Amino acid sequence: MRPAMAGDQPAIRRMIRRAGINPLGLAWRRFVVVEASEGIIACGQVKDHADGSRELASLAVAEGWRGRGLARVIIEHLQRQSGPPLWLTCREGLVPLYTRFGFREVTDTRDLSPYFRRLMRLARVILRIVRPEEGLAVMLWPESCTNREDWPVSG
Repeated sequence: MRPAMAGDQPAIRRMIRRAGINPLGLAWRRFVVVEASEGIIACGQVKDHADGSRELASLAVAEGWRGRGLARVIIEHLQRQSGPPLWLTCREGLVPLYTRFGFREVTDTRDLSPYFRRLMRLARVILRIVRPEEGLAVMLWPESCTNREDWPVSG
């Protein structure tokens, strides 16, 4: 695993597109990548949002490399590097995966940071149209950070 470099941006974009996850905010400077002989096989980043919240995002592992612990290595590295609190959004089916890393689903919208509150309102509308069978979850690490006084919110 290593920090991404400018030349990694096209490979990161391809990997995120293939994974079918949010293609917005893919700034290579925030990414860590795992590389093999065939190129980048896994990536992830932490995004900073205007409300002060930080999001574990863009976690993707190439199909042939899944199940080998690469996501775990990236998640644990980004948790150590960033520290809490750390938010994430994921498909509802992935909640058990992130629970293993100390993330807990935040179901009460009053406990969401302003960014994630807006995101969930928008996502509910879009998902009803695009993927009605799929739900979106917002999770927070650690769970104890649902107390608003713990948020590093600026403004």
